[in-house]
Amino acid sequence: MTRKVLVLGETRDGSLRNVSFEAVAAAKTVAEGGEVVGVLLGKNVSALGAELIQYGADRVVVVEDEKLDQYTSDGFAQALLAVLEKESPEGLVLGHTSQGKDLSPRIAAKLSSGLISDATAVEVAGGNVVFTRPIYSGKAFEKKIVTAGLVFATVRPNNITPLPKDESRTGEVASLSVEIKDLRAIIKEVVRKASEGVDLSEAKVVISGGRGVKSAEGFEPLKELANVLGGAVGASRGACDADYCDYSLQIGQTGKVVTPDLYIACGISGAIQHLAGMSNSKVIVAINKDPEANIFKVADYGIVGDLFEVVPLLTEEFKKLKVHS
Repeated sequence: MTRKVLVLGETRDGSLRNVSFEAVAAAKTVAEGGEVVGVLLGKNVSALGAELIQYGADRVVVVEDEKLDQYTSDGFAQALLAVLEKESPEGLVLGHTSQGKDLSPRIAAKLSSGLISDATAVEVAGGNVVFTRPIYSGKAFEKKIVTAGLVFATVRPNNITPLPKDESRTGEVASLSVEIKDLRAIIKEVVRKASEGVDLSEAKVVISGGRGVKSAEGFEPLKELANVLGGAVGASRGACDADYCDYSLQIGQTGKVVTPDLYIACGISGAIQHLAGMSNSKVIVAINKDPEANIFKVADYGIVGDLFEVVPLLTEEFKKLKVHS
């Protein structure tokens, strides 16, 4: 059956995050030939509507307000609920980001709707839209369908391939006026502790360090390698607990979940909590002095050696490859 499906476009620093385009691709599958409507919430975001359409949305609804300049669950929930009331869709897709994880259960509760969270794949089979999501810290996967009501899901970044950008696509970008009532919390300033660069949750390459880096300075070779590969730097909880880096870099069950094309684990033993955050990476390379380290059990390639010798060698080789490419 065809459906109208809304997709919340998520922005950061005035640009659409890549997970927004992945959510549009997922919505196209859910819609089964129906209409995909992008939704943009914020301040001065209407100019981004054309890009959502170029990635597959049929039209875009924009809610702009000073109170939506910074994300708050209260303000965004009010705006999104107003769009849902006006559009009456059969489906809603968000990115499984910190924002999506905060907003989606609130919306589901308001609508008395079910919610499929953290989907890594979506397909149509047997007349049903089937979502695949990981369970048991990524050790297994389950398939879910919605039997009645709104088809509501969040999609994990870096798992669903966006549709090719078509700059010839055009569509309506319309504004919707919504009264954002008094907010219980107001964000006055956002202080970013993480280093500027590639967004860790959306990075195609992640270079991650554990206790084996030994110090904050030990992350410098990892940062250089990440810079050469156009990737991001992550860390295990052990490295964060030891004050080698900020907790915003933590990958694992209590940190970020990443699924890059390439994950290089440096000096990480491979505790189950860390594996829960990165084991679904497409290619995993482990560098560790201990040949019995648990990380080697999930790695596609293993290097037994001192990371302070191996990482600089890898960096130099990648530099040579880039020069000749």
